[in-house]
Formats: sequence, C-alpha cells, structure tokens
Amino acid sequence: MLCNPVSKRSIISISLGMLVLTALAAMILPLIPRAAQADERNGELHVTKSCINYTFAAGSYCTIMSSNLPEIAAGSTVFYTQAAVDPTTPEGGNIGLDSGTVLYIGTGDWAVGRCTLDGTGNSGLCTFSDGVGRLTGFHARVVVSSTDDINYDWNGTYSFGPAHH
Repeated sequence: MLCNPVSKRSIISISLGMLVLTALAAMILPLIPRAAQADERNGELHVTKSCINYTFAAGSYCTIMSSNLPEIAAGSTVFYTQAAVDPTTPEGGNIGLDSGTVLYIGTGDWAVGRCTLDGTGNSGLCTFSDGVGRLTGFHARVVVSSTDDINYDWNGTYSFGPAHH
C-alpha cells in the first residue's frame, strides 16, 4: 500500500490518462484508411487464349487456354460485344478492334472491360474495371500480343479490391 499521497495521485492520473488514450484509439483507428486492405490482392497476370472461334462479329469469343490466376480457369470465355473495325474504313488501318469485353468464367462469375487492338490485330491493350462472383473487385491491365492471329497472350497486372456496395 502506498503511503505517499503524491504517488497515489500520480498513479491515478497515469491510469486515467491511459484509459482515455485507449478509448480514443478505439474510436479513431477504425476511421483511418488502411494502407493495404486485408481483402485486396494484386500481382502479375499471364493468360493465353485461343481465338479460333472469333468471327469478327459482335458476340464473337475466344477461349482461355491457361492462366496463372485461379479465378480465371482454362475454358473460360472472353466475349467481344462489338464487331471488329472494318479494315476498308480510314480507321480500320489503325484500329482492328475496339470493343466492350466480358470475361465469362461461369454463371454469376464474370468481369467487364474493354479491349483495343491495332490495325494488324496482333497487339493491343485490354483493361477490366470490375466483376461479380469470383471476379468481384477485379481490375486488370494487360498488353495483348499474338504472332499467328489465333493464339494470344495477355501479360500485365491485376488487383482485387474490396467489393463496393
């Protein structure tokens, strides 16, 4: 037992101060944005796809052959919602495709994006802005390349952000 009243007062003041700081921290910390969200993942994306079934018409598709991302399984489909650019038009010499894109994994699992390829149709860029199901919060930016007009590679980056409601 402490006999010195100054010491008792100091201990009580320190204890109350710590209690107030703990209460403030409990109220403020949830309001501070986390630098890295616990549910956010990101990395490099490498996909190969076959476009043997692509007909240049709206609704044409390519099939994913391989992917380093488990959410994008082999056999998934990439649908192009717009037709290829007519090569006889002035822009057709520079742009081969500029289309909305649906990366379809299965019912309730898909992402939306846009793909643009140059006039040769062998190089371009695809971006994905969000998805549903297993692709909720999916974002990607991939460079498209091909050497044979049928098989294509996507190489770039991806991230999964938190779901927005």
